[in-house]
Amino acid sequence: MVGMNRPLMWGGLLSLTAALLHIAIIVGGPAWYRLFGAGEALALLAEEGSAIPGAITALIALILLTWSLYAFAGTGLIRPLPWLKGVLIVITAVYLVRGMALLPAVMFMPQTVDSFLIASSLVCLAIGMLHLSGTRQLIWELS
Repeated sequence: MVGMNRPLMWGGLLSLTAALLHIAIIVGGPAWYRLFGAGEALALLAEEGSAIPGAITALIALILLTWSLYAFAGTGLIRPLPWLKGVLIVITAVYLVRGMALLPAVMFMPQTVDSFLIASSLVCLAIGMLHLSGTRQLIWELS
């Protein structure tokens, strides 16, 4: 690598933070599911002792952890992972699409827009933009 890929480093740190937050939500229980906008249905299942909320949240945490590792691999902080460029492009696309999900919700289902949707969309958009910048930098350096 020519130099530190700061956008991917920050994208990786934010994905890692989100993964750790999801683990904390599992530990925090029903109140944390509600606080972080997971929905009343998951909070109620957690109150009933169901494994479903924990399994869903753990899967999301695992995905976010994997995404952070790919970002760190793109910075050179860890060894390159398989299909690095392609996977980073997919991760970038997922973050950007999720971030832009706010727009159709505002236009077609404004009753579904709440502070969680707004905040999470803006966070995903920001992480997606970091990944876009960092992935472009990586591809430029490798070509």
